[in-house]
Amino acid sequence: MTAYRNLRRPAAIALVGVASIGLAACSSGNRPQADLAAAQVSTIGVNSYLWRASLEAVSFAPLLQADSAGGVIVTDWYANPGNPGERVKMTVSILDTDLRADALRVAASRQVNQGGTWVDAPVQAATVQKLEDIILTKARELRRQTISN
Repeated sequence: MTAYRNLRRPAAIALVGVASIGLAACSSGNRPQADLAAAQVSTIGVNSYLWRASLEAVSFAPLLQADSAGGVIVTDWYANPGNPGERVKMTVSILDTDLRADALRVAASRQVNQGGTWVDAPVQAATVQKLEDIILTKARELRRQTISN
């Protein structure tokens, strides 16, 4: 039964997305039509630009979880080959369907290897802020590309 339910979910999501296209086309407002459609009509539950930009920004690390309906991306531990004694793990949460800075939250964990044991270490706030800035910049770029097409 679970396998059957898992097969039905993508079809249901696609059906909702197709049905939403007609509704979005009828709406009016101050937003450009392409922006309205791209932000609201998707098969994911969060802003598609933030989602795509977030996936791209953390693509260097292996993914543990990518839940587009809930807007959560969790990476596994990643150690830079140039610094194998340190590793990081990130969680990106997208909190809204609008492309806004407060719709994005990034959290990071860092560990250092001390004598063969991984020990928690502080993460600089600037590191998290930089990743948020990268994601927001990329999301805005994706939006501009969509609107200009």
